[in-house]
Amino acid sequence: MGDRGMAKLFGNEYTREQLLTRVGDVSQVAGVRSVVLDDGAERGVRAVEFRTGTGFDFTVLVDRGLDISIASYCGAPLAWRSCTGDKSPAYFEEPGFGWLRSFYGGLVVTCGLTYAGAPCVDQGKPLGLHGRVSNTPASNVHADGEWQGNDYVMWVQGRVRESIVFGENIEMVRRITARLGESKLQIHDVVRNLGYQETEHMMLYHINLGFPVVDGGSRLVAPVRDYRCRDADAEVEKELYASFPPPTPGFRERVYYLEMAEKPDGTVLAGIVNPGFSGGKGLGVYVRYMKSELPRFAEWKMNAQGTYVVGLEPANCAVEGRAKERERGTLQFLKPGEFREYHVEIGVLSSEAEISAFEEEVQGILSGAR
Repeated sequence: MGDRGMAKLFGNEYTREQLLTRVGDVSQVAGVRSVVLDDGAERGVRAVEFRTGTGFDFTVLVDRGLDISIASYCGAPLAWRSCTGDKSPAYFEEPGFGWLRSFYGGLVVTCGLTYAGAPCVDQGKPLGLHGRVSNTPASNVHADGEWQGNDYVMWVQGRVRESIVFGENIEMVRRITARLGESKLQIHDVVRNLGYQETEHMMLYHINLGFPVVDGGSRLVAPVRDYRCRDADAEVEKELYASFPPPTPGFRERVYYLEMAEKPDGTVLAGIVNPGFSGGKGLGVYVRYMKSELPRFAEWKMNAQGTYVVGLEPANCAVEGRAKERERGTLQFLKPGEFREYHVEIGVLSSEAEISAFEEEVQGILSGAR
């Protein structure tokens, strides 16, 4: 990755040497650390904690598909957390909606690798909600950090396999990277068919943003060309798809499919911003991805009491299940040995100026598309 210049910390810039003369070890300001959770239903779950030095911290659950659970910025939570907590995959219930019994929310929950979306029966096979990958432990895990010039890079990498005798044998190699002095992370996934038969492939990144990023007055900022409702529930106040009320009794989830414009390099930007956070300082979270890799995007608007969350969901599929995807002719497949790559960046917008710059960039994408 090479030397990108000096690290920005606490309002100043430091070279590697300047920083190391001021600390006993780099872990004083940033780092990556492997831990094991040890209470209740989370007991035994391996995890990796990241600190970037800017106040951006997050936890990767090694035994939950290398997905990202808790995330915060300077003490403010970024992701919605559900009532289930970080459950061990031993408690996974696949049939029907059993997946929800271990859906902890968190910053990123991956759905796939061979099916995602609503429960269904596809070619005689009963499939549960959103697939198995997020309830599968990773193997060959390596978490570490190193200096690359004046750039301190931290990462965790591992392999997650979905396989069955006489069926699919598909593997995701995931690498999550963050850097000292930055308030963002990168996910790089390579999904490969290791078997000898063509295999269905569905992939969705369930990015779950919550209070205080989501609050009354928060809004979606994205280069939306057009949108459509998944069902009748989403038709209710559909013109308000990009704004969010305070927690609302009896709120029923609303899902919208958003048609996004992309930048000339093929990237798409989308985020949730709360301009009123901390007396007008503002706070937001954005996602950046490649439209060629993830051509679909769903917004999950769930503004009920307790379940107060907005999901940003770039994907290669819709969310109505594999049977519907096959019926429409949009189901993707991996031939033996074939692989797909996915690149997703998630970052923090920590000030009014950063939110304004992000909004201008998104508006520029829309103007260019027109």
